[in-house]
Amino acid sequence: MTLTRTYNSLFIGGEWQQPSSLSRIEVQSPTTEEIIGSVAAATRVDVDRAVRAAREAFDKGPWRHNTPQQRAEVLRRVRDAISAERNEFASLITDEMGSPITQSESIQVGTPLALLDAFIEMSETFPFRDVRIGKSGSSLVTREPAGVVAAVVPWNVPLTVAIIKIAPALVAGCTIILKPASETPLTTLALAKIFEQAGLPSGVLSVLPADRETSEYLIGHPAVDKVTFTGSTAAGRRIASICGQQLTRVTLELGGKSAAVILDDADLDATVETLRLGSLRNSGQVCSLKTRILVSRKRHDEFIDRMSTMVHSMPVGDPRDPATQIGPMVTARQRDTVQSYIDSGKYEGATTVLGGGPSTLDRGWFVDPALFTNVKPDMKIALEEVFGPVLAVIPYDDETQAIELANHSDYGLNGALFTSDIEHGLEVASKIRTGTVDINGNPPGFQAPVGGFKASGIGREGGHEGLEGYMEPKSYGLPRDFAEILRGTLT
Repeated sequence: MTLTRTYNSLFIGGEWQQPSSLSRIEVQSPTTEEIIGSVAAATRVDVDRAVRAAREAFDKGPWRHNTPQQRAEVLRRVRDAISAERNEFASLITDEMGSPITQSESIQVGTPLALLDAFIEMSETFPFRDVRIGKSGSSLVTREPAGVVAAVVPWNVPLTVAIIKIAPALVAGCTIILKPASETPLTTLALAKIFEQAGLPSGVLSVLPADRETSEYLIGHPAVDKVTFTGSTAAGRRIASICGQQLTRVTLELGGKSAAVILDDADLDATVETLRLGSLRNSGQVCSLKTRILVSRKRHDEFIDRMSTMVHSMPVGDPRDPATQIGPMVTARQRDTVQSYIDSGKYEGATTVLGGGPSTLDRGWFVDPALFTNVKPDMKIALEEVFGPVLAVIPYDDETQAIELANHSDYGLNGALFTSDIEHGLEVASKIRTGTVDINGNPPGFQAPVGGFKASGIGREGGHEGLEGYMEPKSYGLPRDFAEILRGTLT
């Protein structure tokens, strides 16, 4: 099956409807620079229609009154349908945003499937109701669906971020309007088709490609109860200000400048191989990548030798070629931004071990990966999120300084620590102020929450904590004897 690449209708309230205008969004391949698809663009009128449908479905429809397990059955059907079309989804994401095809197959599609499995399981294990009995009183505490959700997702992992928002919202009993990135609407509309076939009730899901102005209108809509956004910190600040005016609940998963701390007892060969994807997957276009690499001065040179050899071994080219490990930047503007950071690193006195010049490929928005040494902690390439294949290696004198350098950032999204002593590694990692720290490349899994400290966001996604973000706790005061009987029925 070939997934659709032209959409003349909008997915509003579970139905394909005519848009209110003739405006369109064209999708340009970052590899060939050719137009590979186009979609109808939503306006404020379309947003009003979608929010009205979501409000009606939440307030009067059956969805929120179904059990979590019944709601999860829809996700199970969606999971099976994505799995059946996983090769087509992988190809579409590669064509749309340039992810190397082997990574599209294993990560861009594999991760959403794993997330769906996790949320389906959570529908059975999450404590939607619990009884609390104490000296001050007895209560039934329930988690009620938050209501109508507006979700705004980025272009770099379009299927993953759509699922990490839609799945918990649906398990919780919410209705949701999803606004995809203008660079990758095809993937998200293909997902809408799958949800349509999965049997969602009317009004529960809408998918609206739109420009920034229309997106802000959705975020600030008075009938929206909860906003969830993944993207840049600058955009997150703007969204937070809009939500703050109406006290709309908001979750923000924002930028990062994550540090990989390499302790002296680390296995350098294993560490470097872990950083192949840990620092450079999706061509460097992931917010959680470890792009600041902290290594002690006594192991600095041997690390650089290994790291430069590894980066040099990653072919740059057509992402449809299975041999490619570094594909194009998503847009010409993003390519130019990344190149400007490389230029700033050289201007500020950092040394390029490899990369640093414009790509020699004659078509597509490519950047050769750059590895910098002699990086000072206050250089732009050490402080700001590049969102491209640019790595900064910073030496440290001792573990105390390594921790200080790891925390020398406005961000706190992710991090990594490499050591042969896991117990000591946990002690060091506990001092790093980030939402996640991978020990020796081990991810926390999809039962754990992700999210950031400081300028990396507000709230968490994934795990029970992420599901809880789509609910409001509600307490009922009860007579003690009734509460004791009720508690027995819930265990």
